[in-house]
Amino acid sequence: MTRRVAARVVAMVGLLLVAVPALAQEGPSVLVARVAGPITPVVANELADALAQAESGGAGMLLVELDTPGGLDTSMRQIVQSFLNSPLPVVVYVSPSGARAASAGAIVTQAAHVAAMAPGTTIGAATPVDPQGAEVTDKIINDAASYAIAIAQQRGRDAEFAEEMVRRGTSITDTEALERGVVDLLAASRTDLLEQLDGRVVEVNDADVVLDTAGAVVEEHQIGFFRGLLSWLADPTLAFLFLSIGTLAILYELSTPGTGLGGAVGVVLLVLALFSLSVLPVNLAGAALVLLGIGLLVAELFVPGIGVLAVGGGIALVIGGIFLFEGSLGVTPWVLVPAAAVLVVAAIVAGRVGLRARRLPVVSGSESYLGRTLTIRSARGNRGWAHFEGAWWTVESRGAPLHVGTAARVVGVDGLNLVVEPEESSS
Repeated sequence: MTRRVAARVVAMVGLLLVAVPALAQEGPSVLVARVAGPITPVVANELADALAQAESGGAGMLLVELDTPGGLDTSMRQIVQSFLNSPLPVVVYVSPSGARAASAGAIVTQAAHVAAMAPGTTIGAATPVDPQGAEVTDKIINDAASYAIAIAQQRGRDAEFAEEMVRRGTSITDTEALERGVVDLLAASRTDLLEQLDGRVVEVNDADVVLDTAGAVVEEHQIGFFRGLLSWLADPTLAFLFLSIGTLAILYELSTPGTGLGGAVGVVLLVLALFSLSVLPVNLAGAALVLLGIGLLVAELFVPGIGVLAVGGGIALVIGGIFLFEGSLGVTPWVLVPAAAVLVVAAIVAGRVGLRARRLPVVSGSESYLGRTLTIRSARGNRGWAHFEGAWWTVESRGAPLHVGTAARVVGVDGLNLVVEPEESSS
């Protein structure tokens, strides 16, 4: 009887251990995704994944904590479209204090069902720029302005500001944004935000949804390894450095062939650069200039002179680096110019090293045997045998006959035979 009671107690404890965590997970949940940096295709795909995860996991809403200087128009439109057609509420929270939702980030914020800002943050400055940062045509500005106005009107926000931030580049503080109806609320922290959101009614696909966020379970959206790698590589400066260092490694491998380490490192870095470029919007003119610059640097190895080709390659690299990427993404000048200068100097030095190496006598292969002396071990007329460089060779004299024990000088290689000239005949 005692054993039966003990068994029941153990079973009940086991059920409680299983049930308590399950009960703890019941109730509302919020999925949080963080965007800190430029808006790129990687960010757009990651937010699409976060929306899908929130929907499949039964989350009550997706909270996007945003701090961005802007980014690509195509990626911004992809995010806006996913927010406008989201099956669950999306809240964009410009945070932490000191953060900004600038340019493309401002329009993304306007597309959320609820827009919030932390104290000391700003929003706006959404005037489009061309790849070089200059002003664009009225046609592009008109298109961007009408797009921002349409989003603001759909979400019931200040359409006048939406037009101002595109046409005039207007940017305002968090308090101004709340006063003008650009955002819906201010929150000092994530906890404060969730408390203010609780009970708020938002319209999602023509249906009213009441947010239930008080005491909600907060789950952080984890970026996958591959997507994290892409996000890390989606940096124009990093891509340019990969191109520069990879080219430098290959230059030295071509000028002084050896173990192949330089070539291997160069190929790996160039592959990483191409990987990085695949997630960045590349300007074709800039890419062509960069390839031209690399070609001129390599040409310096084979036609070394006073460095004209290397200098031309460096200039092409600098100009190409400026034009290579579009929008707000660009290579840092403090990296661009020094990297190009190092490559120019390296190409000139590598060209000199390669030229010197080509002028040196051959020290490997069969040609290294020329001029060496060997001793005839067996002879019959003009043919014989000799032990040379650790192996037995058939030797042949095309002049005087060979004699056992005499020395002969190698003057040529004919297949697997050594052509020799007896030393006595040359004396």
